[in-house]
Amino acid sequence: MGRAQGFETEQAVRAAREVFWREGYAEASVPALERATGLNRSSIYHAFGSKRGLFDAAVQSYLDEVVRPRLRPLVADDVAPRALVEYLTGLRVALARADEVQGTSGCLLVNTSGSPIAADEAVRRTVADYRAELRAALRRGVVAGRPDTTPADADRLADVCTALVISAFTLVRVDPPSALHCLDTAVEVLEH
Repeated sequence: MGRAQGFETEQAVRAAREVFWREGYAEASVPALERATGLNRSSIYHAFGSKRGLFDAAVQSYLDEVVRPRLRPLVADDVAPRALVEYLTGLRVALARADEVQGTSGCLLVNTSGSPIAADEAVRRTVADYRAELRAALRRGVVAGRPDTTPADADRLADVCTALVISAFTLVRVDPPSALHCLDTAVEVLEH
């Protein structure tokens, strides 16, 4: 018999998010999710329908609590001229922290894009939407920092910065200095 839903749903989702972020969807076992959330299998399935339902909730939590707060200065009504540089330097600080999940595991969605679950159309769409949201925010930062740039040049700089951010997220798991170098390079490109 499952435990009554007296647990804090958001807290359980955050705990599961850490497991999925570090391990990946396929490698995140139900026993590991039980340990992290403090819920038994039946409570997980009752609350979220399935491991996949818990994963979907974790992804939404990641977007709402990790990604969008960091992007907020880039999507504000008035974007500060240095907002993009500040985003990149803040991200560099986060990725340099080997004691934090972002510093050891990069980006939950970038990691997901390279795993078997990415073959699922809903997951594929979520990852593509995330990349588009990231690029649009970075482009707004480019325009704020370089108001005289042409639309084509703003697009190119946004593409370069997006590629370097995604590269940093990918590399931080295996080569942290190279991940940080990607972000340093993005800042250099913007400041020259």
